[in-house]
Amino acid sequence: MIKKLYFALIAVGISFSSCFYDSEEDLYPSGECNTLNVSFANDVQPILIVNCLSCHNAILSEGTVNLDGHAFVLKYANSGQLVGSITHSSGYQNMPQSAPKLEPCKIAKIESWVQAGSPNN
Repeated sequence: MIKKLYFALIAVGISFSSCFYDSEEDLYPSGECNTLNVSFANDVQPILIVNCLSCHNAILSEGTVNLDGHAFVLKYANSGQLVGSITHSSGYQNMPQSAPKLEPCKIAKIESWVQAGSPNN
């Protein structure tokens, strides 16, 4: 009886353990990456908030880089530093530092936004 209860508790414990994902793209992959009409507010800023702002905000500004808001991001978008860093291009500091490279779709969205002139939309 106690063995059955013990095994039942283990089974329940195993069933409650699971993996979790940080992003909606990981949970519900669509297989598509829409890079048309990318906007700063809806596409780029959320990527930066999750992946960059813990180090590059108005208070910390690691490496003197502040990505907190369009006006600050624009400087790095126009210089090529934003795309160079997230694509791990030669001559740029790879970002995010001490973390995996951003997902290809996130990089594509940022590249599309920069190619469109980095609008504040």
